[in-house]
Amino acid sequence: MEEQAETMPGAAPQDYESLRALLSSRRDTMPKRLKQLASFAMQHPEEVAFGTVAGIAEHAGVQPSTLIRFAKSLGYEGFSHLQQIFRDRLRERFPDYRERLQTLRETEGHHLHAASLLEGFAGAAVVSLERMRDSVSLEELSRAIETLAKADTVYLLGARRVFPIAAYCAYAFGKLGVRAILIDHIAQLGPEQLATATDRDAVLAISFTPYAPVTADLAAVAARRNIPVVAITDSAFSPLVTSADVWLEVAEADFGAFRSLSASFALAMALAVGTAEKRAER
Repeated sequence: MEEQAETMPGAAPQDYESLRALLSSRRDTMPKRLKQLASFAMQHPEEVAFGTVAGIAEHAGVQPSTLIRFAKSLGYEGFSHLQQIFRDRLRERFPDYRERLQTLRETEGHHLHAASLLEGFAGAAVVSLERMRDSVSLEELSRAIETLAKADTVYLLGARRVFPIAAYCAYAFGKLGVRAILIDHIAQLGPEQLATATDRDAVLAISFTPYAPVTADLAAVAARRNIPVVAITDSAFSPLVTSADVWLEVAEADFGAFRSLSASFALAMALAVGTAEKRAER
């Protein structure tokens, strides 16, 4: 029977970042099932926030009682207490667009002036770019370019908010003479669009919190078929990381909870041009 590390009552983290730090520190000492559940929780925070105990347990591949044991091992009274941390995190980080506008009005004044909006979004873009320069390893960037340059065809995965980045990559690769296929998921045909890929190709997958399930699922399919995966994502806990041969970290800044895409586009441009240059060298 697995040993269970106990936490004294009252020591439970009261916010998501503290919880994440605690799980990270315990990653190597957790019992197998609790570690499995911790990984699932970090990869699927929305499902943990709003799912049922039975549903979460089924998707995580554990028994429902493991959720209770997991919560208590972290110092919570029960799973509902732990679940509230995930719900609070979503409300804080991803309010709906009307709430975001209201927040901006409260911060910038009742009327949103063009000058303050432009300054705010430009500032967020600058912060994003500076972060990206620090977070992206040049060694990993070179590996990513090498992986894409070797591919016969690059399959581009990006849904919802990051779809414009994947679409730009399709444009840039095409202009640079690199064969690429944009998986656009029209009529939910993403799996069929990826079906023609082989291990001679590569997948470029892009997803940020809250992660698009379709992107994570198709990246996992590619990995199981030994198709190289390059990922652009925002955390070591991202579901893309487990599928990726190489991943690049981008954490976009926000203005009034509206997140920039500036750093992601800059990195996509570097990947496209770098891939074309590497192919030309050959």
